[in-house]
Amino acid sequence: MLVLCSMLYPSLFAFIWFRCQLRLAWVAVADYLQISEEVKRRDIDCLKLIVTYCLFLTADLSQVWPEANQNFSKEIDDEANSYFQRIYNHPPHPTMSVDEVLEMLQRFKDSNIKREREVFNCMLRNLFEEYRFFPQYPDKELHITACLFGGIIEKGLVTYMALGLALRYVLEALRKPFASKMYYFGIAALDRFKNRLKDYPQYCQHLASISHFIQFPHHLQEYIEYGQQSRDPPVKMQGSITTPGSIALAQAQAQAQVPAKAPLAGQVSTIVTTSTTTTVAKTITITRPTGVSFKKDVPPSINTTNIDTLLVATDQTERIVEPPENVQEKIAFIFNNLSQSNMTQKVEELKETVKEEFMPWVSQYLVMKRVSIEPNFHSLYSNFLDTLKNPEFNKMVLNETYRNIKDLDVKSLLLEAYVKGQQELLYVVPFVAKVLESSVRSVVFRPPNPWTMAIMNVLAELHQEHDLKLNLKFEIEVLCKNLALDINELKPGSLLKDKDRLKNLDEQLSAPKKDVKQPEELPPITTTTASTTPATSTTCTATVPPQPQYSYHDINVYSLGGLAPHITLNPTIPLFQAHPQLKQCVRQAIERAVQELVHPVVDRSIKIAMTTCEQIVRKDFALDSEESRMRVAAHHMMRNLTAGMAMITCREPLLMSIATNLKNSFATALRAASPQQRDMMEQAAAQLAQDNCELACCFIQKTAVEKAGPEMDKRLATEFELRKHARQEGRRYCDPVVLTYQAERMPEQIRLKVGGVDPKQLAVYEEFARNVPGFLPTNDLTQPTGFLAQPMKQAWATDDVAQIYDKCMTELEQHLQSIPHTLAMNPQAQALRSLLEAVVVARNSRDAIAALGLLQKAVEGLLDATSGADADLLLRYRECHLLVLKALQDGRAYGSPWCNKQITRCLIECRDEYKYNVEAVELLIRNHLVNMQQYDLHLAQSMENGLNYMAVAFAMQLVKILLVDERSVAHVTEADLFHTIETLMRINAHSRGNAPEGLPQLMEVVRSNYEAMIDRAHGGPNFMMHSGISQASEYDDPPGLREKAEYLLREWVNLYHSAAAGRDSTKAFSAFVGQVELLERKMHQQGILKTDDLITRFFRLCTEMCVEISYRAQAEQQHNPAANPTMIRAKCYHNLDAFVRLIALLVKHSGEATNTVTKINLLNKVLGIVVGVLLQDHEVRQGEFQQLPYHRIFIMLLLELNAPEHVLETINFQTLTAFCNTFHILRPTKAPGFVYAWLELISHRIFIARMLAHTPQQKGWPMYAQLLIDLFKYLAPFLRNVELTKPMQILYKGTLRVLLVLLHDFPEFLCDYHYGFCDVIPPNCIQLRNLILSAFPRNMRLPDPFTPNLKVDMLSEINIAPRILTNFTGVMPPQFKKDLDSYLKTRSPVTFLSDLRSNLQVSNEPGNRYNIQLINALVLYVGTQAIAHIHNKGSTPSMSTITHSAHMDIFQNLAVDLDTEGRYLFLNAIANQLRYPNSHTHYFSCTMLYLFAEANTEAIQEQITRVLLERLIVNRPHPWGLLITFIELIKNPAFKFWNHEFVHCAPEIEKLFQSVAQCCMGQKQAQQVMEGTGAS
Repeated sequence: MLVLCSMLYPSLFAFIWFRCQLRLAWVAVADYLQISEEVKRRDIDCLKLIVTYCLFLTADLSQVWPEANQNFSKEIDDEANSYFQRIYNHPPHPTMSVDEVLEMLQRFKDSNIKREREVFNCMLRNLFEEYRFFPQYPDKELHITACLFGGIIEKGLVTYMALGLALRYVLEALRKPFASKMYYFGIAALDRFKNRLKDYPQYCQHLASISHFIQFPHHLQEYIEYGQQSRDPPVKMQGSITTPGSIALAQAQAQAQVPAKAPLAGQVSTIVTTSTTTTVAKTITITRPTGVSFKKDVPPSINTTNIDTLLVATDQTERIVEPPENVQEKIAFIFNNLSQSNMTQKVEELKETVKEEFMPWVSQYLVMKRVSIEPNFHSLYSNFLDTLKNPEFNKMVLNETYRNIKDLDVKSLLLEAYVKGQQELLYVVPFVAKVLESSVRSVVFRPPNPWTMAIMNVLAELHQEHDLKLNLKFEIEVLCKNLALDINELKPGSLLKDKDRLKNLDEQLSAPKKDVKQPEELPPITTTTASTTPATSTTCTATVPPQPQYSYHDINVYSLGGLAPHITLNPTIPLFQAHPQLKQCVRQAIERAVQELVHPVVDRSIKIAMTTCEQIVRKDFALDSEESRMRVAAHHMMRNLTAGMAMITCREPLLMSIATNLKNSFATALRAASPQQRDMMEQAAAQLAQDNCELACCFIQKTAVEKAGPEMDKRLATEFELRKHARQEGRRYCDPVVLTYQAERMPEQIRLKVGGVDPKQLAVYEEFARNVPGFLPTNDLTQPTGFLAQPMKQAWATDDVAQIYDKCMTELEQHLQSIPHTLAMNPQAQALRSLLEAVVVARNSRDAIAALGLLQKAVEGLLDATSGADADLLLRYRECHLLVLKALQDGRAYGSPWCNKQITRCLIECRDEYKYNVEAVELLIRNHLVNMQQYDLHLAQSMENGLNYMAVAFAMQLVKILLVDERSVAHVTEADLFHTIETLMRINAHSRGNAPEGLPQLMEVVRSNYEAMIDRAHGGPNFMMHSGISQASEYDDPPGLREKAEYLLREWVNLYHSAAAGRDSTKAFSAFVGQVELLERKMHQQGILKTDDLITRFFRLCTEMCVEISYRAQAEQQHNPAANPTMIRAKCYHNLDAFVRLIALLVKHSGEATNTVTKINLLNKVLGIVVGVLLQDHEVRQGEFQQLPYHRIFIMLLLELNAPEHVLETINFQTLTAFCNTFHILRPTKAPGFVYAWLELISHRIFIARMLAHTPQQKGWPMYAQLLIDLFKYLAPFLRNVELTKPMQILYKGTLRVLLVLLHDFPEFLCDYHYGFCDVIPPNCIQLRNLILSAFPRNMRLPDPFTPNLKVDMLSEINIAPRILTNFTGVMPPQFKKDLDSYLKTRSPVTFLSDLRSNLQVSNEPGNRYNIQLINALVLYVGTQAIAHIHNKGSTPSMSTITHSAHMDIFQNLAVDLDTEGRYLFLNAIANQLRYPNSHTHYFSCTMLYLFAEANTEAIQEQITRVLLERLIVNRPHPWGLLITFIELIKNPAFKFWNHEFVHCAPEIEKLFQSVAQCCMGQKQAQQVMEGTGAS
């Protein structure tokens, strides 16, 4: 009826619903009645039903009454319940009357004492939440509760929303049948507040409209009638009310006068009542009102005789003997594994297992637990009986079958369904047809049997009804065909209009009673309920299609987690009352059942529905030129057919699967279950499966529907394109073949017309959209699916959340309007409209569930986006989804913690086809929308140690983007992907040569960046640092911890600065430890420095407090510019230095003196915490970020832990490693706001000296080299584009100074790592590179490059290879290196040289065409191989020995084949090896000169000259190898340098060359060379 009402009166339903959402239901009723003056009586009936339903749906106590949502302490809860207990107590126990309690509540409500106000709120909350259990109260206790309930309204203890809820509860109670328990509750409560009725005239109108109002007590009728006029009765009658409760109360009070009969404290009172409507006496034991307390959401403890047992109980003479449990299990096993192939074997097993006395039980089991719920196996069980050949058993089965068949009057059943409406006919007619279809195989009942023909005549009468649904008419016609009857020859009567028959109609349908819409000319039907109903099996399938419970948008299918909010858990299930922990099994069982069925059902449903839908839509829209209309209609039909197919496919298996999963879960949890527990498990599983089957089915249906839409678009893509193409050509689309067919063969009435589809045909598709099988009908169909209905204009409150949603909607609409018309039907454009619709829904409801649904839709939409769409539309599509997520993340809405947690959960739980979209995930991470620690753990686990290839490939891409390419994701550090990198490295190590393609190279790059930073073992130092970083963003501290930490920090600062602190603050530290122990004793709490978790939280809180003090001090300076900066800094350092000293002392004294592991782990944990706080602060404050406090912590801690103490010397290398880890994580690309402090830290004299000089075996060199590479990588884009703003100029100068220090003090370090540094320095940074390349070992004396006739090949050092500590071959792809090695050895493959340029080129963008790292690696690798090749032949590199080799072929090919940009990079790579005297310098100097001499164009020679010259015209120092190469080039006549045109192309260029020549050789020699060359 409700569904019918909502369909007939959509505007009414919507109006009432939205007003009820605002908790103004009664006002909504009045408003609607006033607005619609032509409301008929039936509209009012519908109105009542809708209002009741809407109020029921909106009855969320926590929303209606905010105070009810508080979490009260146990003491408050106990005190509140003690007052309730006194109401129900009898003397000599403490008692209170209802009036005393009300007076106390009034006092508590207005009290200034917080505790009393909390007791008041707790009592009212408990009372309201107990309402659902009132029907189970004994009469006396219910009467007392009613008086209390009415008294609360009378005294005005509740107002506004809570008052509306209280009035509604009383109204609901009064609407219960006359003389029912709740009716008497309502009367007692109403009598209590009757004097207030004049204040609620509209409420009185609803009371007066109750059907049995005339049976109310007379004095209450008076109050209600006058109350409608806002008046009191002229004479206030005080009539008495007599209810079972008042009588029971009077009897109890009388008994209380006799002390001997007073019940004991806490004794449960047992009341035996005999119902007037049944002959069964029920003994009910009530514990609720006499218990100690009301408990929230706990069902009442009621022990009753199982009514199902009474209904199905047989006579004592027919009692069946139940076999032992092990025999029952064997029987179940036999039938579970029964098949046609093993029939004989299973029959023999049954004969051996079951004694004759147990055969009746087997017959009952077979009928009730097998045949009744497994219709597909009926033939199997019939064959089993035939094979068993036991006539006695056959009789037992037949009798059991008869016993379980309900005697139905089929004609009356049809009449009842006809009267009740179309919904009942939908399942009654198919049921009757199925029954009659079997009569064709019966000798007795086949037509023309009178009984059968009588029913067929009723069906023929029903068939004539003009508004009968087509599928029901079709069902009747098919039945006639099967029975070989002609429907036109049947004799329909007038049974359906028989008034007398209607009067005496017995109700047979077991569905819930509904309000029956009677024909106007017929009197109301009087029905009687059958006194007994045979019980059905505990695990039976639904033979009747259940009423839809969910609208299409209620169900969230983006993950299985969408099931959780809708799962039904009946609290009265006995199993849960006895074992409440089993509730957690329900969700898992349902999700498992859905997971097992969803993919096969979805695929099958789409496959079947797709073909049907495609053919019909193609036919109907063959002459329609609008593809949008065709697409919408196809979606409507596809959605309907797919949902219907999925529903009929999955319902039965789902019911069985859920029940089976539940029974298995229960059995696992309760291993040694008793027979009673097993019965309870069976009953619970059956009920839960029945309650949640509809939900699971809807989930699968919607999953199928969501997938079907895009599939249908693909099928019809050609049709859409044909219509677009026709429109672009300016013609109307028309399929000539279809047009000819329609014109020649189709009658006029059904012939398709050129142009739009007829409205009558479109109505069919609208019906498809209106009623999707399994879902509630759609109320508003003015807009087609996929198009957004305009949001309703409601007078919502303009709170912050609404403003955020409104802004989001406005921006989304602007994006939608900007989409070109040609892309309006693009699936992504449609998805954006759907997203906007979801925002409107979330805005209107503004609750967390709607927000979560919107969030999941946005995340799923991002993951579903593909790069194959229109580029601009794809960009807009992603922007819109990010816009929605950012709106939800707004602090005024749901905030970052909740939002990021839910987004991460969506990423983790979504389906595999969406999960691995690396661009979408990177986009979410870049926008700070992902909880990286949680996602990192999930990604590491999902790789399954390399078994999940998709996850491994995705993780590789993500690591490359975030940590190698570092594409604008500065806030992500290796700590954020710690577990992912660790897993990838393990996969690479264990793959034994079969690693996924590219993984070894990626791990090599990652290792070169991070391996220098110590181990990655679980629990190791690096792990401790990363865990510290992760925990720095957690804020769910225990209550009082911050205050405790602040107290301890303040105490320590005072002790540190006191005169008695002692040397190195050791005395202060001892006193501090004593303070900590004293504080712990005072607070009776666990020690703040006793567990890892508390230590972590303590250091995080201390860091935050010190940083905050520093910010406040610096803010004072901004407000008072005249303040002394030195004093401000001293104020900051006051707390920071004390905190650092505390860290140092804890590190030194943690663990045993010889236990270095504990000390290093603590240091790494603390550094990780400081790093985490810094990164969080940097991200939040951005431009307001201050470096000072963090710089002070790091520098002072570095100095403290490098003091000359034995305990610190033993851990010095691990300490330095920890600091290198820290600085690498804080590298400038990750925390640019910290860059100046960072550069100062890594260039501090103590740090450089310790890393490069004092650490033995040069173990600190690779770590320090990595820090310099981090610096160069940050500078590179600014230097490459020459964007040297003032801040960047300062940073660049600082970098030059650091390199000068290294060049002077540690030149060997620069020599060993020159390749790695030059690899990341941009080509245009000449001076920076010269500083590095000019380094030479301190024990070497460089020959003067200007020495006349210097014989370089005669130098002793010239044949010694330099040490290069960078793995330069790691960047080479495996196949490329393999082909290169092959060519160097055999000059094959022959295509290597021709393919070389394409292997080096990565794009066509000028300035970024080539892979510079690969060019550098190729040049150095070929050079080293050439040197080895020459040495193997017993020669040394020279102009004659380097020629005519595969190595030189490669270099000459590169010089000729590359364009100008590529050749410049290639020559630069050669020039980078022109350093101090060594074999590399000699070889590459010869190579450079040889290429000049052998060049086939002057352009190559000019470019060689440019590369050498630009490195010489900058300030000193200049590399030695560069000088000797250039001097040889201009001095040796063989090269004819001064004859080339580019030397004399302009006067200033010629002067430049002359100046350089004079600098290199001296003025006189230069003049001779220039003149001599010119003369020659």
